[in-house]
Order: sequence, then C-alpha cells, then structure tokens
Amino acid sequence: MSQHEITLTVNGTPERATVPSNMTLLTMLREVLVLTGTKNGCAAGECGACTVLLNGEPVNSCMVLAVEADGAEVVTVEGLARTSPVTTGEDRWGLDKIQQAFVDLTGVQCGFCTPGMLISARALLDRDPHPSEDAIKDALRGNLCRCTGYTRIVEAVKVSSDG
Repeated sequence: MSQHEITLTVNGTPERATVPSNMTLLTMLREVLVLTGTKNGCAAGECGACTVLLNGEPVNSCMVLAVEADGAEVVTVEGLARTSPVTTGEDRWGLDKIQQAFVDLTGVQCGFCTPGMLISARALLDRDPHPSEDAIKDALRGNLCRCTGYTRIVEAVKVSSDG
C-alpha cells in the first residue's frame, strides 16, 4: 500500500501526516491526529455522525480519503469550541453558540450523533444566520439520531441563530 505525505489545517492548526492511499479522513482524524469527537457510525455515509467541515462544507468524513484533504482546511467538533474566559472568569474552553444551545435545551441524549449534528448546524448558520425551521431540518437531513426525536435539536439550532 503506497503512503502519502499530506498537509492540511485542522481546527486552525497546520498538520502533516503520512497516510496510506485507502485511509479515510475519519480514520486519520481519529487514529492519527487523535481527534475522537468525530464518530464512526455507519462507515457508509448514511448516518452523519462523522460529519466535518472540509473547506467550509459539511462532508461525511467516512466517505472522503485522507489524501483528498491534502491542502484543505478541516473543522471537527473539537474546533467549534474556542479558548475564552467564561462568565465565571475562569480560563477554560468556551463553547460555540450552537454547542451551548444543545446543552441548554438538552438537544443531546446519548451524544453519539451530536458531533455531526453540531457541525451540520454550524455550516448552516455560517451560510444563513437566520434559517427557517424548514432550512434547519433540511440541513440536518443527513444526520440520524436514535434518541431525541429531533425536536430539541431543531430548537437548539433556532435559538443559536441570529434570528
């Protein structure tokens, strides 16, 4: 199996990795870069648990070869959080507005689908800061959840929008 040296930016950090031709972006993120927030749900592009932003667009990372991400910018769920003081004044990881809305509205149950949901929601809000409920549902269409029934997830996206 041939190996490829790739460079990419992951969550704002330049990364370099040597990967086999058949390694998926999902596997590289989890096993090489040890970013385990992105989940392997179905390995067939059907569930959305592995969704990441690739050059600003949501993709199922189980369906993208790592070599295809050479030179790209990737954002995982870990990249949504930012370092900032929180309201208590402590210096710790802050949450993206969409992450906080999921927590506040209990849009999380088992949490397995949550990283993909958050990334898909972030992509929508980056494109449309005032999405309609139909637009939210459409943006989340590729993300399956077996626990919540979607109502609180859709509500969390609505609350975190600028509208």
